[in-house]
Amino acid sequence: MINTGKLAGLTVFITGGSRGIGKAIALKAARDGANIVVAAKTAEPHPKLPGTIYTAAQEIEEVGGKALPCIVDVRDEKQVRSAVEDAVNKFGGIDILINNASAISLTGTSDTEMKRYDLMHNINTRGTFLVSKECLPYLKKSNHAHILNISPPLLMSSKWFSPHVAYTMAKYGMSMCVLGMHEEFKPFGIGVNALWPRTAIYTAAIEMLQGKGSADYSRKPEIVADAAYAILIQDPKKVTGNYFIDDNVLRDNGVTDMDQYACNPAFKDQLTPDFFIDDDPTETYKKFNVIKQTLETSSSSGASSDGGKVEKLFDTIQKSLNEELVKKTQAVYQFVLTGEESGKWYLDLKNQSGAYGKGEAPIKVDATLTMDSKNFSAMFEGKLKAANAYMMGKLKISGNLQSAMKLEKLMGKLKSKL
Repeated sequence: MINTGKLAGLTVFITGGSRGIGKAIALKAARDGANIVVAAKTAEPHPKLPGTIYTAAQEIEEVGGKALPCIVDVRDEKQVRSAVEDAVNKFGGIDILINNASAISLTGTSDTEMKRYDLMHNINTRGTFLVSKECLPYLKKSNHAHILNISPPLLMSSKWFSPHVAYTMAKYGMSMCVLGMHEEFKPFGIGVNALWPRTAIYTAAIEMLQGKGSADYSRKPEIVADAAYAILIQDPKKVTGNYFIDDNVLRDNGVTDMDQYACNPAFKDQLTPDFFIDDDPTETYKKFNVIKQTLETSSSSGASSDGGKVEKLFDTIQKSLNEELVKKTQAVYQFVLTGEESGKWYLDLKNQSGAYGKGEAPIKVDATLTMDSKNFSAMFEGKLKAANAYMMGKLKISGNLQSAMKLEKLMGKLKSKL
């Protein structure tokens, strides 16, 4: 991912920026001539982990950026506020926030000490919320305001919770900030997104935990840094509310050689998958994007004599049904719509190549979704998130909730095929 210079002069506030992925992102932005605030705890050298906020600042300035090292524990409200004020005093404002600081403990419920539980939640979830809150007044003043959380897509599958409930909850807390803040901050032109790696990323911390041998099956932090850069140079008003996966972002931006990021090219086909990636990873980062492009024209023109929005929407979905989609979804949906286009529809994504139709489903239904027809259309047009609709009471679900939540992924799949 070649530097474009688009971040020149912008101020980037990065938590956990003294090493690993945070530092890699800092260096990438610095090569554009950005101002980097290195907000991290490490002021003195760690006995096992190289790098401090000061050595990171030196590297940043060596590649063309300006740096401000700040001692920050994201759990400490006073330290966060002080660092934000120092950044504004030195650089005049804040344009981009990278919430990267995180704590991890891959332990089951009985093996997770509450001290460790509190640490993860206070750094990951609370820290992300706190730093975003303190930076918000200055992001509102920026013409290029981004918040990027290094956190996973919100996939509500027990396989991502059961091995390490506490850690997953803490990381998903960061992603839930994206879910809410992207909509909350949209009126201010602030883009809020998440970014997550497809594979294990080799850092000094991982080496300490797993040994040097894990490098063979990992990618370099630079792949996340390049993906972050590709997101951050885009218009924040147009790119918001996404759960990006690093190599998907790069492919969408013309980068075809992923082998360059392998720590050991001899093992490039044996990379360890990271947590929280779906079985269909090529569409994961689009899961909270919905069917927009095909529907925008019809939504602007409204219903016609040939049928309303809902009927046109189901006709569009029908063209995208196939056995692969059915195999991955395995659910039958009954839609009960009220309002202007009231009626019942069903969508069979469980049998053969799929089917849809008006009225009661002819087979057993996995989930029934009840909502106003306007909200149904808005959900598929990208104006209303299914999760938000459910939480606000605009969408009622009966039956298998997990099957219902697969609709988020279904929307992302269909969007790419419409």
